[in-house]
Amino acid sequence: MTTVLVFTLILLVGAYAAGLLGSLTGLGGGVVVIPLLTLCFGVDFHYAVGAALVASIATSSGSGSAYVKEGITNIRLGMFLEIATTIGAVAGAMVAVYLNNNMIAVIYGLVLILTGVMQFVKKQDHIGERGSEMARRLRLYGSWPQKDGTWQSYELRNVAGGFGIMGIAGMLSGILGIGSGVLKVIAMDNMMKVPFKVSTTTSNFMMGVTACASAVVYIQRGNITPGIACPVMIGVLLGALTGARLLKRLDVRVLRRVFAVAVLAVAANMIYMGVTGKF
Repeated sequence: MTTVLVFTLILLVGAYAAGLLGSLTGLGGGVVVIPLLTLCFGVDFHYAVGAALVASIATSSGSGSAYVKEGITNIRLGMFLEIATTIGAVAGAMVAVYLNNNMIAVIYGLVLILTGVMQFVKKQDHIGERGSEMARRLRLYGSWPQKDGTWQSYELRNVAGGFGIMGIAGMLSGILGIGSGVLKVIAMDNMMKVPFKVSTTTSNFMMGVTACASAVVYIQRGNITPGIACPVMIGVLLGALTGARLLKRLDVRVLRRVFAVAVLAVAANMIYMGVTGKF
């Protein structure tokens, strides 16, 4: 009993730190939770993914609602792209059962490398971009509030390309248990030319729905264990809420760069262990 209690408390503290760092760096708690469970606690990848999916649902529900209230999130765009991510998430979760831990570790490491590298790429707001005819017909354009109280409008382009990448992001979410936020931001920011702040908040809004689609499959397989998922969910959610409050008062640019380097180191370790069959 004591051992279970100690394990739960350590897991809770670790998940809290994961949620805090994920919130401050914008990478999400799942990026830290998976290595925490697999490398530190020796949890099987499939159970770690199940716990990370539950945590993604909790954090997306908590922080996503705040951004919606502020008017930054493009709800129409998010619901449209959720069609692709949900289909991809279900497909990814069904494929994951045929992948062993070593294969998942290699895939996860490659995604982490992309995530870490993207932290060093300068983000753009794409103000004044001319939107495509498809984006206008689907009414995916919008506006977001500025600090001076005005609203900045924006238009979108390359809807089909962004929709396709969203499907891949959803599939990776189903396999790895992370929100694949980096791919979602690439799809919206680089391809569809959505302003970065809007793409980030809309991606966060979508994350919970994508995770829910994958979680159904993991629940049916018995890969979501309450003893692991509950402490992780509570810890990550509390850490994310704390990080959201600190983010308003801290300059986290240096932290993001340092954390990105740490993510790249973890990615290299994951790939090495996966290739050598140590999982």
